[in-house]
Order: sequence, then C-alpha cells, then structure tokens
Amino acid sequence: MNKIKSVLFVCTGNSCRSIMAEGLLRKYLKDAGKDNIEVHSAGIMPVGGMAPTSETIEVMKKEGVDVSEYKSRYLTAEMIRKADLILVMESFHKNEVLNRVPEASGKTFLLKEFGNAAEQNPLRLGVKDPIGKPIEDYRHALVTIKNEIERIVNLL
Repeated sequence: MNKIKSVLFVCTGNSCRSIMAEGLLRKYLKDAGKDNIEVHSAGIMPVGGMAPTSETIEVMKKEGVDVSEYKSRYLTAEMIRKADLILVMESFHKNEVLNRVPEASGKTFLLKEFGNAAEQNPLRLGVKDPIGKPIEDYRHALVTIKNEIERIVNLL
C-alpha cells in the first residue's frame, strides 16, 4: 500500500467526522515521518466554506489538533479521481462517491472497512453523524475515528 500518496475523507457536511479524520491522520502521519502523503476531506452536501462545528473544534483541541481555520469543501469528481484512497463514514457516502465516479470503486472504502480483514456486520461499519447532538456524541465519534486512524496509519 506504499503507493498511496493521497487520502480523501468523505462525510455529509464536512464539518465534523471527515475533518476529525483528516486532522488526526495528518498528525499521525507527521509523527510517523510519513507526512509526504496528502490528506484532504470533503462533504457530499456541505455548506461550502463553513467552519467546523464548535464541538468538533473542542474535541480536536484535546487531541492537540487545531481545525478552527478549516472550511468545508464540496466533493468533486476531480477530488475523487486525484485521490489514491477514499475513506467514507457511511455506506451512502460510498454510494455517492461511486455514483459520481464509478471507476473509484477499487479505492473507496468505509473507514472501518479499509485494511480490516475481520468480517463485520455492514450496519456496524458506519461512523454515526454527531451533528446537532450533544458533545458526548462528538466524543464518541472521535474515539471511533481515532481508533481507525491509529490502525490505518500503519497501513500507509
């Protein structure tokens, strides 16, 4: 998997989950001396140019990652084509990526699915969206994403 030079995270609004994943992967890649890999994120239905939610900023700050200057981006076909690996948060995100660029099927995975040989229930592979929910939901999403990023960074 050492040919992966760019990773794209995709969620719905690009204001919570994909930003958490992007920030954590950037940090872990830098710590591992692998910061030559580009990391980006986008949403399938974002409000373009929106800042992360205050809850996202807060939980990421506790991880030592400042995402306060981040602005949401709309997922484009060009982004999909340029990425070597696309990691999505839920099945419908994967479907949307493949509807836009069908040839991306071999490089698009659910976050929990990528590089994970264990058979898992597809319904449990998603990362729940915390938007509009209490801070505890953001913390739970962060823990889930962090566990996966810690696993994935070793595969890159």
